[in-house]
Amino acid sequence: MSSFTGYLQQVTQAWLVKDGQRLADYLSLHHYHVKMITCFNSNTEALIDMHVDQDMEEMVTAHLQCVNALNEKEFVKAYGYQNAVLQALSKLFQILKDENWLLPVMNTVCLDLRLMAIKADSVPGGGGGGGGDAGGKPGCLEKAAESLMTCFRICAADNRASDRNTKKWGMLPLVNQLFKVYFRINKLHLMKPLIRAIESSPLKDRYLISQQITYRYYVGRKALFDSDYTSANEYLSFAFERCHRKSKKNKRLILIYLVPVKILLGYMPTRAVLEKYSLLQLWEVVEAVKCGRVYQLVAAMQKHQAFFIKCGIFLILEKLKIITYRNLFKKVYLVGQTPVIPMSHLLAALRIMEGADIDLEEAHCILANLIYEGKVKGYISFTHQKVVLSKTDPFPKLSTLA
Repeated sequence: MSSFTGYLQQVTQAWLVKDGQRLADYLSLHHYHVKMITCFNSNTEALIDMHVDQDMEEMVTAHLQCVNALNEKEFVKAYGYQNAVLQALSKLFQILKDENWLLPVMNTVCLDLRLMAIKADSVPGGGGGGGGDAGGKPGCLEKAAESLMTCFRICAADNRASDRNTKKWGMLPLVNQLFKVYFRINKLHLMKPLIRAIESSPLKDRYLISQQITYRYYVGRKALFDSDYTSANEYLSFAFERCHRKSKKNKRLILIYLVPVKILLGYMPTRAVLEKYSLLQLWEVVEAVKCGRVYQLVAAMQKHQAFFIKCGIFLILEKLKIITYRNLFKKVYLVGQTPVIPMSHLLAALRIMEGADIDLEEAHCILANLIYEGKVKGYISFTHQKVVLSKTDPFPKLSTLA
């Protein structure tokens, strides 16, 4: 037990000197002490009472109970104890009203809580799969979000301390943890108030760049699903450009969503970029859209359907079909170099590039949608079965339409 006693003394020492980062390490579920603790009993409680500062006893006790449950692979119990750690930490935040040195501890405890909730939800009958079970009972991950929100409110409400000591420095890391939960349980609407809180904060651009990148990545993804392509492009581009060049995995994750946004705005990525990040599945899509080959787009989506669905972009890529039609009609226009195009020419092009027998009414419908969305400027003359395009910029840049 000497090594265990030494651990408790180190925890107390970090508390007394207010070393938040060291204390965070000692309360992390990834620290080496986790493998050292094999049981929790009355003797353990006596040692905690003897060596740990009274203010910290509740938190340290819950942490060690969590470690014990984790080592016994009782993930649901471990989640409960980890949640108790966070509750005890919240009380300490209330005690240290004008100090924020515990923020690293909060970040570590909240991260471990989210990961433990995922494990607990993966246990059959343990937590309901993250978003709740069939009977509507909230899963561990959903309950974890409530605990994270409690910490967020404490940080957001700290208006007394100076910029240096304010707990508001903890807002963005908590928001990022909550975003990860909301995406996993498919409750993106809950992101809105958190986004407003960060966007209105004077600290918005002063957080760690890694936290800013994570924040913009998730906000960009939400904007993409909301069809706000301009905002999605802005946030995802920031995340990609500022992400460290050695973080190839993270840059690839960002590109999975940034590439569809760029295409929707009329910017086509190069093969070299997609090849560098092992995303040639998207290159087949890019080629199809650029050349107006609808059949190639459909084939690419079917070929890589499992990948696109797993990434959550399959329905986004479906929207590229209208861009593909636009590019096809533009090629027909460039061949004839005349603003008046017979519908028969467009119909022939559609039949070739669709690989199917499209009728005239369907061609009218496709073109009418393009005109309605502003992607083509002109009108259809049904009397003469011709398309009359605007003489000035008949195919506006897609970036101006977003």
